Amino acid sequence: MTSSGQPRTQWLGRWGFMLAATGSAVGLGNIWKFPYITGEFGGGAFVLVYLACIFAVGVPVMMTEIAFGRRGQGSPVDAIRRVVNESGRSSVWSLIGWMAMLCGFMVLSFYVVVAGWSFSYLWKMLTGGLAGSSVDEMAAVFGANNANPLNLGFWSTLVTLLTMLIVGKGVQKGIEKSVSWMMPGLVIMLVILIGFGMFSGGFGAAVNFLFSFNAGSLSSEGMLAALGHAFFTLSLASGAILTYGSYLPKDASIGRTTVSVAVADTVVALMAGMAIFPVIFANGMDPGEGPGLIFMSLPLAFQAMPLGTLFGILFFLMLSMAALTSAISMVEATVSWLCDNKGISRPAAAWGTGIVLWLISTLAMLSFNLGADWTLAGKTFFDWLDYLTSRWMMPLGGLGMVLLAGFILKSDTFREELGLSPLPYALWLAMVRYVSPLGIVVIFVDALGVYQVSFAAHWPWLLAILVVMAVLGETLSPRLRHALKTA
Repeated sequence: MTSSGQPRTQWLGRWGFMLAATGSAVGLGNIWKFPYITGEFGGGAFVLVYLACIFAVGVPVMMTEIAFGRRGQGSPVDAIRRVVNESGRSSVWSLIGWMAMLCGFMVLSFYVVVAGWSFSYLWKMLTGGLAGSSVDEMAAVFGANNANPLNLGFWSTLVTLLTMLIVGKGVQKGIEKSVSWMMPGLVIMLVILIGFGMFSGGFGAAVNFLFSFNAGSLSSEGMLAALGHAFFTLSLASGAILTYGSYLPKDASIGRTTVSVAVADTVVALMAGMAIFPVIFANGMDPGEGPGLIFMSLPLAFQAMPLGTLFGILFFLMLSMAALTSAISMVEATVSWLCDNKGISRPAAAWGTGIVLWLISTLAMLSFNLGADWTLAGKTFFDWLDYLTSRWMMPLGGLGMVLLAGFILKSDTFREELGLSPLPYALWLAMVRYVSPLGIVVIFVDALGVYQVSFAAHWPWLLAILVVMAVLGETLSPRLRHALKTA
């Protein structure tokens, strides 16, 4: 029920939530970053470590967020407040919800600028505006694209308008209906691009890069990359998954749904690698160029290949869809809160949010041109939005969420909502109380650059910390012991 007493809208089915949550997870960074770090840090060996991190950190935190949302039936702020009140705890804990909602909005404020690059390049590919004979010339095209505030502002504004148009139509008619064709469309385009890559001459090298089991390349840096990506890829602690969870029907299994989303996210990321890297290797290019791989190297490679323009159009259309599905999820928490608490209709809430978003994103957009010199402590406005959200708000929000669920709330709350049998519940509880918090702390410390964690040198200390956390946790609360006894 919403605060107005009306039943809360639900997804038409579990499939709708899966598509929406996977769309939230599959963003621009996933398309290039995950395939690249997979190849760089040992291929199949990295994938195994990444999957272990997903199930130790990503899945437990995601299950917790979905359970908060479905139990509390509201935006992050309302849902957490209702759940903590149910356990007789202070409403101060709802500050975690406020931080998550603000974090999602701040991420979207600079994400629409980056998403605008995808739409801009789709247009350039359609109109022949990506002509160039070298990576340097493509870099000049990319620089000119960002240096023009009218051009860059137009495309970021278009992303904002499309996002609000979809969100304003509602959960079922807007979000669910749009992802029901965008996500399958994205997968179909990936399959077509993989088929194209099979005949490009670089497919064997790409498969070897992604899937060869090279444990020697899996350094402590690679383990940190796996851990960090496992947390950030699932859109955790940004309000998106928690809000989407509030629309999940009661008969849907949170555990099975979460695992399905995590697997789908990983599969799509690997498919993206199989679509991108054959083209890169066939043209003798460097696979480790980061965002430059997408906006400089790939357009050049497409030009040199038969039917390259057609497949370039398909690629940037796919990239634009991935960007849009992520943007939709990031703003939903804010729109949901306005609808539930301020008595505002969904279209009015969406467009009102869109105006504020447009104003802030314009400042972020100007960081690439007119406002490039507007810095504070050496960072532009765009850089500050990225720094505050990825380095501080998301790790702290995720940590607060699992500690709240693991230590503060009544045991029956999540036992009932997750609907797990005793042994899986005990495993989830152990993860959210000890393993996930430790993983998030490592991510947090590494992101801040306080020190570089070397797992080879420090794993005994990390293990000791985990044991101490478990001992202290068991001393403070009997919940885990009770769960294990009933298993």
